[in-house]
Formats: sequence, C-alpha cells, structure tokens
Amino acid sequence: MRAVRKQRLAVALFVFIGASATVALVMLALQENINLFYEPAKVVGGEAPLDTPIRAGGMVVDGSVLHDDTGLGVRFTLTDYRGHDFDVVYNGILPSLFHEGQGILVAGRLAPDGVFRAREVLAKHDENYVPPELENIVGHDQPGAEITAATLPENIAKEHSLNGRIEVESLVNSAAENIAERAEGGSF
Repeated sequence: MRAVRKQRLAVALFVFIGASATVALVMLALQENINLFYEPAKVVGGEAPLDTPIRAGGMVVDGSVLHDDTGLGVRFTLTDYRGHDFDVVYNGILPSLFHEGQGILVAGRLAPDGVFRAREVLAKHDENYVPPELENIVGHDQPGAEITAATLPENIAKEHSLNGRIEVESLVNSAAENIAERAEGGSF
C-alpha cells in the first residue's frame, strides 16, 4: 500500500473507533439514568424491577396517609382503583398539591418486601389550575377572555397596567417571581 492510503485508512479507523466509543458511552449513560414508569398493576404483579430506579404512579387511597410523629416520614398507599394497591414510604416534604384521592407520581426503588421507597413525590394539578395570584380574575376560565385592569384586583392592576390594558407578560413574570420567592422562603 502507498503511504497516502495507509494514512487515510488510519484516519478512517480512528474516526470509526472514536464514534463507536462515543455511542457506547452515551448508551451506558442513558441506561443508567432512565426511569421507566410502572402503573400499580405492574408493580403489584411483579413486573417492576427490584432495587432499580423507576417511577410509579396512581391515586392516593383515602385514609392511607400516615405521618411519622418524629420527622418528615410519611407512608401512603397508591391504587389504580382496580384492586392493585402498593405502599409508598417517603421521607421529606410533600408537595403542596398532595392529598388523598390525588394522582401522584413517585420516583424511587421498589424494595423486595413490596414497599416502594420514594426519593421524590410529584403531585399533578388538573387542567383547570390557576395560580393563586390570578385566581381573582373574572372570566379566567372562559376561552378568549380578555384580561383588563377592570378584571384584576386593584393592587395588581396598578402594577401591571398600561393605558387600561394589562401587560400580560409583566403579569406572568411577576407571578413566576412571586412563586419562586415563596418556594425559597418555604411558604409552600
């Protein structure tokens, strides 16, 4: 072979080996960080892997929430209302939207004893959710409703109005800042 061909072959092999190594590392990283979702029927049925990071979800059974007297521990039961229930143990602050009968998503590991040890609890809100800062708006739930200074509480209207019209971007940014401040201050 000529020197030019050897050099081209070496470059091609180097690129191929580098690309293969990159793909292998990406696949390994994705495999370690993936959290599969399991519904209660699969958790109870033994389809969910043990001691592997997963997500599970269901509805919190009424009367099943038990708080630890000495700390932030809580135990509750999730169900799909079709006879598949499993217990969840969590140590931490529950989301403000958490309550019995609510749809919940938990991330953690399923222990061999069948109890889900959650490291994170997520509560979802329904599609009709309105931030507390905007709940006094008249007609907020009607499609096409216009936000004007007349439809807002006076203190909010003064802060965000321009010639009688509300600067929606300013209002939304203010609400987001207020929520962030409340979250940092622990008032959630």
